[in-house]
Amino acid sequence: FYIMDFVQGDIFWRPDLPEIVRERRADYFDALNRTLASLHRIDPASVGLSAFGKDGDYLRRQIERWTQQYRAGHEAGRIDRMDRLAAWLAENVPQPGGRSIVHGDFRINNVMFAPGQAQTVAVLDWELSTIGDPVTDFAYHLMAYRVPHDIQGGGLAGLDLDALGLPSEADYIDAYCERVGRTTLPNLQFHVAFNLFRFAAIIHGIKGRAMRGNASSTRADEVGAALETYVDLAWDQARQAGLK
Repeated sequence: FYIMDFVQGDIFWRPDLPEIVRERRADYFDALNRTLASLHRIDPASVGLSAFGKDGDYLRRQIERWTQQYRAGHEAGRIDRMDRLAAWLAENVPQPGGRSIVHGDFRINNVMFAPGQAQTVAVLDWELSTIGDPVTDFAYHLMAYRVPHDIQGGGLAGLDLDALGLPSEADYIDAYCERVGRTTLPNLQFHVAFNLFRFAAIIHGIKGRAMRGNASSTRADEVGAALETYVDLAWDQARQAGLK
């Protein structure tokens, strides 16, 4: 790995930003939104990254990859809804929503803010970055709005966003669209369903490693306990996106 520079800043682990006073939280969300939109506006060729990823079929390859990851987790067992989700996702891949640099894991705890300021100074954990569909990348980031706040890796679902001083999901999407010059995000619900499936596959793998006794985190059992919740979320989201 590369350490490119030492950066002084703040990292927050919870998307509801309990460390920040209510009146300033929306500014932090706006900084997140602006940072991801700025990344997606970069022309890969203009920064020498035209060969950073394969051309075309990004989402199809992602579905195949995470389906394989899920199926490789023999110790954690097979889950009927995950099998059905994998098949439905593979059969209903939409047309690409564009081509850009994608981060692959853009969430609040992978972003560093200037000390005491709602200004991003670094984005961390680029190991999943490539050239791909920016809608898929944004949908992963948007998952924070769909995941309950009271589970491992929790998000904002179930919280009073207005009382917290946070933007609604609709307003957050609109701000991103304005910044990247779009009016809509094609097939957004499908992209969210895929990302929830992907996250469930990751947790399924963590559970399997915990059962083998070689988990990389001491919190693996806690993470594994959230598996059913994420499967439920992926299933419900896929139903909204057209799963019968």
